[in-house]
Order: sequence, then C-alpha cells, then structure tokens
Amino acid sequence: MVDNAPYLSCQHAGLTIEGYSRAAVQSYWRIPELKIGFDLGAHPWDFMGTPTWLLTHTHLDHIAALPVYVARRRMMRMAPPDIYLPAYALEDVRRLLLIFHRLDRGRMICNLHGVTPGEEIPLSREHVVVPFATTHTIPSVGYVVWERRFKLKEEYQGWPGEKIRDLRLSGTPVTHEVRTPILAYTGDTSPAGMDAHPSVYQAKILITEMSFVRPNHRREKIHKFGHMHLDDFIERADRFENELIICAHFSTRYHPQEVRRVVEAKLPQRLLDKVRLWL
Repeated sequence: MVDNAPYLSCQHAGLTIEGYSRAAVQSYWRIPELKIGFDLGAHPWDFMGTPTWLLTHTHLDHIAALPVYVARRRMMRMAPPDIYLPAYALEDVRRLLLIFHRLDRGRMICNLHGVTPGEEIPLSREHVVVPFATTHTIPSVGYVVWERRFKLKEEYQGWPGEKIRDLRLSGTPVTHEVRTPILAYTGDTSPAGMDAHPSVYQAKILITEMSFVRPNHRREKIHKFGHMHLDDFIERADRFENELIICAHFSTRYHPQEVRRVVEAKLPQRLLDKVRLWL
C-alpha cells in the first residue's frame, strides 16, 4: 500500500466512510460501497479505484488533486472517471485540465458534469444523488444520497402474483418509489446551507464541517466566510435526526485535544452521542 495521504475510517448503516478534512489544507472523502467520493483536496493512492467524484466548490483545498487523480487513472489504464462539480465552474475546470495536458504531455481524460441544485444524479437502480445549494464565499453545493426502493402500490397489495405480473406486462405501473436519505455531505457552508434543506438533518449519516469551536471566535464573521461554529450545532441540537454526524474541517488554529475538550464540554449529551470528531 502506498501511504501518501492520511485518512480515517469508520462504518455505519452498511456504509464505510473514509477521508480526511482540515480547513485550508485538504478535504477528501469516499464511500466505497457506493463507488463515490466527495472533494479532491488531496487523493490517497488507495482511493484510485473510486470512479465517481462529487465536488462541492473550487477552493484549492477541495479540488487541487483533480489533475493528479485524472492523470493517475490514465497512467494505470483505468476507465475515465466521472467528475461532478458546480455548473458555473465547468468550463474553467475543463480549461484547467487542458493546461495540465500541455504541461504534463499527457491527456487529462475524464467525464466532467456541471450540476445545479435539485437535479438528480443516478448512481444505480437503488441510489440517486441530489445536489443542494450551500452558503460559502463562492458558489457551492452539498450532496444528499438517497436510497430508493420500489414498493407495490397499496391498491394491489394482497393481489395474486400472476395478476400483478399481468398488469405489469400490460404496461400498468404497479409500484411506487420510496426514498430515504442515507448520507449527506455539506462541504464548506454556513448554517444557512443546512437549514434550507431538511434532508440534511434527516440523513442517516451526515458529514459536515465544524471549522471553529472557541467562544471568542465571532460567529457573524465565521458565517460571513461560509463556515460553522460549535455553537451553531448547540442551537440546532433538536433538529439533528441523523444517526451519525461526522464533524471535520477544523481550523488549523486548534490542536485536536482542544477540539475534543471544548466539544465534549459544551455539546448536549444527546447530540454528542451521535457525533464523531474527525481529527
């Protein structure tokens, strides 16, 4: 194994969450079971096999490794990856990769897709991703992964199997889709980016930022620069229906021991029980 970028790992609800995030340094995450990753601030060699990446915005600590990842895939003769990113940045990123093509003398082959909030990105028959608008210093999005199941319509429940089969073969829809948010990833955002989207609070797993924790760090300034403070979580403690909340992207001003001490002292126990500090 090539150990060229750090990452942590945990499992919950049948999913593995791997990644690392530190404010102004690097953010990158992947969910192996879903074959997707979020943001490319750096790129561990172990993540090479993940073919689809969803980028939240174009700050360097979230996108700097995109050319590296694309070039490595080509070098390893792997299929071109799918890269989703905010639509406004699509052409600039395309030009950026063309510049690296000239500098590297190697083709930067990938499928770039511009996304807008509310559109659907199908992953499989069972899963779909929906971007949502977040609030940062540049246009940005987060992503919610929905599990979709197809259930027999109520009016056909109890019917013999052959009758249901005949209906289906005749073209009559006999099922309806039921969706459950299983994972939400916010990237960088102020609280307004979460508050406008209830599914973020309802997803089984939430990966989000908690950039600041000290009481003397003014929240109005933090929000202006598109980030969140520990006190934002305390104020919203009753809104979090999530089973697991991964908090990351802590400021480089903090030592991990300080983050743990402050968060564990201030966060209500019912919320603290759900939180994992990614340090």
